[in-house]
Amino acid sequence: MMNLTASPVEERKAAAPAVPAWKAVVTKFEKPSLPRAIWQMVNTLVPYAALWVLMYFTVQVSWWYTVPLAILAAGFVVRAFIIFHDCGHGSYFANRTANNVVGFITGMVAFTPYYQWRWEHAIHHATNGDLDRRSVGDIWTMTVREYEASSRWTKFLYRLNRNPFILFLIVPTFLFLVYQRFSTAKASKREKHSVYWMNLALLGMITVMSLIFGFKNYAIIQLIVMGVAASAGVWLFYVQHQFEETYWERSENWDFTTAALQGSSFYKLPKILQWFSGNIGFHHIHHLSSRIPNYNLERCHKAEPLFQSVKPITLWSSMKSLTFRLWDEEQRKLVGYPRRTSMQR
Repeated sequence: MMNLTASPVEERKAAAPAVPAWKAVVTKFEKPSLPRAIWQMVNTLVPYAALWVLMYFTVQVSWWYTVPLAILAAGFVVRAFIIFHDCGHGSYFANRTANNVVGFITGMVAFTPYYQWRWEHAIHHATNGDLDRRSVGDIWTMTVREYEASSRWTKFLYRLNRNPFILFLIVPTFLFLVYQRFSTAKASKREKHSVYWMNLALLGMITVMSLIFGFKNYAIIQLIVMGVAASAGVWLFYVQHQFEETYWERSENWDFTTAALQGSSFYKLPKILQWFSGNIGFHHIHHLSSRIPNYNLERCHKAEPLFQSVKPITLWSSMKSLTFRLWDEEQRKLVGYPRRTSMQR
């Protein structure tokens, strides 16, 4: 029975599982599997390379053949990024060097510097759902009070950033192709050097591919591939944390387990999309333990009834996330823009 005298914070903490209950389960699936890892690399990178070979021949015939192949190749880039992502968590292989080498290679596929991204993503995991530690690795999210107290210019920028066309089409391409070519000021020397080395590696790859395809053809194909892949990736990340009854809490009341189970979605996708997205839809499991490689996430989810009790978000219901704009601290959910508030101050 619900405790009618309990505060919302106490109810959330009471609803969260005790550490031993989920820790014992996830620990079983944290051990990497070399056969599974190698097979996933083969069925991701080999088809991706094969598609580029096919595009070399089709681009000389008609773009009507090449563009669909480029869109399909984007799906393999998303899958390669999940491998890259797991390497960054040190979960893909048992061997650290193997994770770092494969992380760099798949980072080239995804145009993403390995060490800098790994550092920023670690911050995201450590602060997910903490209202007082928003900034790194998150989609800009304001509370209703913050929005209402903002200047007209800030509101304009926020609305612009949250516009679906900007957020899912313009920003992703800019993020992967342009923004990630520069190091972050607060990054350490290793993170900064990872950006420089990735830029050098990409320059070499672009030069070789341009000699093979011709610069114009290669640039158009790569733009399509990365544009589609980046948009899909940002959408996945958005839905994983921007759903109506997600979790945001002030630092003094923030709880890691609750943030994982209630602040990270179970995005139940059709099997083909689940395959291309590397099981990352089981995001509640991933945030409980980033040491679980993606190829073990579904098995972990099925092994514990508690995990299966998390209400899934489907491909259709996830469209509702497009209407969410602000976090309402009173209602404890994401809401749209307040109708009573003008953009003028």
